[in-house]
Amino acid sequence: MKEIIVSGMRPTGRLHIGHYHGVLKNWVRLQDEGECYFFVADWHALTTHYETTQGISMAVWDMLVEWLAVGIDPEKAVLFIQSQVPQHAELSLLLGMLTPLSWLERVPTFKDQQEKLRERDLATFGFLGYPLLMTADILLYAAQQVPVGADQVAHLEISRELARRFNSFYGRDAETQELVDKALKAMGKNAAKTFARLQQRFQQDGDMLAVTEAADFLRQQAGLSPAMQAQLLAHLEGKGREILREPQALLTEASKLPGLDGQKMSKSYGNTIPLREDPAVIQKKMRTMPTDPARVLRTDPGTPEKCPVWGFHQVYSSPETRQWVRQGCTSAGIGCVECKQPVIDAVLAELAPMRERAEYWAARPEQLREIAHAGAQRARHKAEQTMETVRAAMGLAHARGMG
Repeated sequence: MKEIIVSGMRPTGRLHIGHYHGVLKNWVRLQDEGECYFFVADWHALTTHYETTQGISMAVWDMLVEWLAVGIDPEKAVLFIQSQVPQHAELSLLLGMLTPLSWLERVPTFKDQQEKLRERDLATFGFLGYPLLMTADILLYAAQQVPVGADQVAHLEISRELARRFNSFYGRDAETQELVDKALKAMGKNAAKTFARLQQRFQQDGDMLAVTEAADFLRQQAGLSPAMQAQLLAHLEGKGREILREPQALLTEASKLPGLDGQKMSKSYGNTIPLREDPAVIQKKMRTMPTDPARVLRTDPGTPEKCPVWGFHQVYSSPETRQWVRQGCTSAGIGCVECKQPVIDAVLAELAPMRERAEYWAARPEQLREIAHAGAQRARHKAEQTMETVRAAMGLAHARGMG
């Protein structure tokens, strides 16, 4: 069976070639390798744009158009809009019942985003609790792999910890609990209290060092057999019967494509090339890209690594072209306009079929809605299977399903 892969994107504006090389090109490959669920995360957009929601609806459909334009195939992957699958909200709510507040406050992006988006009031429950919604997005589909960059692995860890914590509470059976109680009794009261403190440090504070300390501590207890030690350590780590699957990070190579000014390509910097940009505008943008500041005159030699255009050559040019650029730049044998032309041609060639397919889908809103509706139906069916298990585990089997 194919592995289940889940990923989503927030609809906060038109996609650009940085998105394509950083995320979407990878999705196109993954849809042939796994059972993929790709969703437009419109609820997530509200965590930072709750005051300015006017453009979200249009951005949702623009995003679907551009996914289809780059080659995401609804016959191969499940494409849907997050808010059309209410189980995401239900599981997020239930996870919130057992999530320590400190876990949310230590998520790496919490303070970073507050610092970067000072102009917005992010002192909201929705922003603080977005990791719960993110976790629900992943756990609903029993995802085995979540595509992330190396800098995002820490963000996924809270999803793993919440799955583990849920399983520790609701995945226990009477026999396992009896073994744990027997082992705790064998330790003696004082040792059991020490163990309980270590367990609290790990399960509530997320202190990974507590696991190592607990393993050492258990080995020092003369009254515990190796089997008892293993049972108690599993209990501390929350390894009950697996109800919610712990996802694994599927590391993806970060895009090497810089923005037009050499910084990270971002709408906020105004240095992007949108996927549907007019060819004449692309040529103008790229011809006026800054280059190595040392090349004031045509006859001045330069250093490719100091020039934003070199980053484009790294993505779009062959080894032979890159060698031509390096030789010509360092010897002043070619000018900056000559250097830019191969990447201009390559970008235009790459985007031409995407722009054509985008025009096709943008002109067919009814078909677009049918794709989203069919994807949401498939997603709801899969999500409801998870929710039936979750409700039963939590003693909520009487609750009616939302699928």
